[in-house]
Amino acid sequence: MMCVLDLNKMKKFKILIPVYNDWESLSKLLNNIDEEMKNINHEISIIIIDDASNFDRQLDIKKISNINSIKVIKMRENRGHARCIASGLKYIFEKEEFDYVIPMDGDGEDRPEEIKDFIKSAENKPYQTVVGERIKRSETFIFKFCYFFHKIITLVFSGHSIKYGNFTCLTKATIEKLIKEKSTWNSFSGSLSKIEKNKISIPSIRGQRYFGPSKMSFINLLKHSLSIISVFRKIVLIRSALFIVVYILMIKSNASIITALPLILLLIMIYSISSLALRENMDEFDKALTNISNIEKLK
Repeated sequence: MMCVLDLNKMKKFKILIPVYNDWESLSKLLNNIDEEMKNINHEISIIIIDDASNFDRQLDIKKISNINSIKVIKMRENRGHARCIASGLKYIFEKEEFDYVIPMDGDGEDRPEEIKDFIKSAENKPYQTVVGERIKRSETFIFKFCYFFHKIITLVFSGHSIKYGNFTCLTKATIEKLIKEKSTWNSFSGSLSKIEKNKISIPSIRGQRYFGPSKMSFINLLKHSLSIISVFRKIVLIRSALFIVVYILMIKSNASIITALPLILLLIMIYSISSLALRENMDEFDKALTNISNIEKLK
């Protein structure tokens, strides 16, 4: 059932930010968001999900004036980025009054100046979720090539072209679907692509990390890619089976270890996505809020 919005009413936007130890970047991000929210005629609130950080929290928010409220939700156990977002969405949907949620990274790679673009899109298309489609990245050439390869592999095996990450603007209706979908517990972007067809995109430029090197290594990118593909594992298995049959027919007269290598790699991929799919645990997702240690309102 579609939520009915009063289009003339001030909307409530919740910005959802997961963090693990990187308080320095988060402090800078909060102040940059506050600066960007000048003259925005909506209620802007921040929900920070602290993924059981073991560094002392240091946030300089004394000068913040345009953000209406800031909450830090401390988790008991570290469960990773995707599950932080999933837990945050569940908390906001069940405990907060809101119209939209904007999940974003806390390190500066999701640029705060683009939040205004999401808000404008929500004003123009109030019932549609908005995704930030990456048009430019700031990493090295090798990483950009690997990321391009990740998008191709995802498209080939899942049938879905996913050019966005966490940086989105979600309607209440979309969030309700996300928290009922078990794959959200494993892959946010994969789950969003699966459950939401009625979405629009805006261009988004990947920013520079404020402090320290990017945490998205090649291994993490590979795991990220396989996690997305695992959301569509039924389609993957069908396409993989067709590929195996066709490929065997093609190489049967020239079979060797070298020609068998693509089959071996494919089987490894299938095993990997099957293992990652085990992370999709609806019982754990339903109980996600029991992992909350405390909630502190900073503003």
